[in-house]
Amino acid sequence: MPAAVISAYDPAWPARAERLLTEVRAALASFPDSERFVYEHIGSTAVPGLGAKPIVDLQVRMPRLPPLAELAEALAPTPFVPAHGSRPDSPGVHRDAVRPGDQAEPDAYEKRLFHVPAGTAILHVRRADSPFARFVADFRDWLRAHPEETRRYEQVKRRLAVEHAGASDYDDYTRAKTAFFDEVGPRLRQWSLRRAAGS
Repeated sequence: MPAAVISAYDPAWPARAERLLTEVRAALASFPDSERFVYEHIGSTAVPGLGAKPIVDLQVRMPRLPPLAELAEALAPTPFVPAHGSRPDSPGVHRDAVRPGDQAEPDAYEKRLFHVPAGTAILHVRRADSPFARFVADFRDWLRAHPEETRRYEQVKRRLAVEHAGASDYDDYTRAKTAFFDEVGPRLRQWSLRRAAGS
């Protein structure tokens, strides 16, 4: 896994994400309650104009998480295989981090992680009630609605990519971005609550 390299926004990213989501949706169609699954393009590649690592992040939210082996078998026709992280402590492989202000049972943070070995896409499978699943979707939407914060976030990411340029993976880069999430978290939470109240 290479160190983080931030590329200029590529307008082809959303189309790539949609193609992959179509494959994943078809692969998971036989699962119970599959009509309730939510398929999303998340992460920086889902925010128009935002520079990012050229890796498309996708998310599936489902009422319950099947065993990893069961999901891997279902996803076999797609390019995705289970991801194990580059180190034993790689963040967000088996569990997501608890964000400030979250209130949920510990099991809600469990996840299944898949990737395309060529390094072009990552698939996060989370429970429908996962606070982190909601956070990443809200963060995407908040950036889309606040271009000035999108520009600032890109500056932070480019600075961190330079700081961690000598790393053999981007685990520390990923952890370092938490400071930005923590800073904007209260404003993001208030914005999300106002949006929900107005819908």
